[in-house]
Amino acid sequence: MPNSNLLLGHPWRWYWLALAVVALDVATKVWAVDMFMYGSAQQIIPGFLQFTYAENYGAAFSFLADAGGWQRWFFGIIALGFSVVVTIWLWRLPARKRWEPCALALILGGALGNLWDRILLGYVRDFISVYYGNWHFPVFNVADMGISIGAAMLVIELLFFAEKGGDKAKNNAEV
Repeated sequence: MPNSNLLLGHPWRWYWLALAVVALDVATKVWAVDMFMYGSAQQIIPGFLQFTYAENYGAAFSFLADAGGWQRWFFGIIALGFSVVVTIWLWRLPARKRWEPCALALILGGALGNLWDRILLGYVRDFISVYYGNWHFPVFNVADMGISIGAAMLVIELLFFAEKGGDKAKNNAEV
């Protein structure tokens, strides 16, 4: 089965994971627009989690959301450049690695999912709201979850599994 290795082997399997994140992100955003754009929020776990609809014209946590429109292209260019860097990074990783490329694929999928919105709409659609009492975490989406989980995985990799001083530490993530 050498042909299947061409489409599913390293690094393609990681690009497929990134594509799955993009597809899930876009599908859930379409669902959220249909369900919540003109309706009320839906409580999932009362007092903690709800689905709602929000448009984010800025970056993470609505950073620069009121900047006048230039941020759409600025953040789009940053996301595109970052995606190119991550794509090349994934391509160059050794095939034996698992944790790091998985993390990068999640980040890449999240970046591309939000880039899709930013280019087509000029804003990012968010719909997951976590809150407690009067405290509200910024509304987010599946792409944001991919980016956050991937970033956390990279931090874990750096702190616990990274090669140190030329000697390779025991790396269960590569098995």
